[in-house]
Amino acid sequence: MKLPWFLPEDHDVIGLLRAQAAVTIEGLEALVGWATTGDGGEGDRVRVLEHEADDRKREVRAALTESFTTPLDAEDLYTMSERLDGVMNGAKDAVREAEVMGIPPDEHVREMAELLLEGVRRLDDAFGRFTKQGAKEHGPATEAADAAIKAQRRLERVYRDAASALIEVDDLRLVMGSRELYRRISRISDDVVEVAERVWYATVKEG
Repeated sequence: MKLPWFLPEDHDVIGLLRAQAAVTIEGLEALVGWATTGDGGEGDRVRVLEHEADDRKREVRAALTESFTTPLDAEDLYTMSERLDGVMNGAKDAVREAEVMGIPPDEHVREMAELLLEGVRRLDDAFGRFTKQGAKEHGPATEAADAAIKAQRRLERVYRDAASALIEVDDLRLVMGSRELYRRISRISDDVVEVAERVWYATVKEG
């Protein structure tokens, strides 16, 4: 007797990816709050949300493993989720390093955190352009991805201005600590750009 074939269940992978993005947005809102006020409670919230973002990433990974079909190439979706997770990991590490070094966030850190938040909001907009059939159309998804990248280009300019301003600071400990904090946030920006570029790659490939 032949055994029946049971196909794997399809999951709402895009919905899960957007859930991960929503937690990441919430985490970056906490990062902005920490960068604005130096409030340790906001820093703690960044850490809590980083763990929650890990859970959402694992849900995306499980859905990709279990789904018979996915709306976009599974490798592209996996990469988007993985690099998005890097954003929250970086935010947590930035807060932790600032606390360890005893370096309070300044106006430059706040501005860079706001641009990270803008970038991830734009990424979520891009994810929202995907359906079970893939990309609705190239324009809206890639336009949102472009907006995320533009926000990170503005972040680069803030980073350069912040680093240049340290020339006027006499306190070597503050200079070294602030420079490392600026670099940390700049590296988080690289992850935002990588997700946006993967959105471009995935939508063009689908077309």
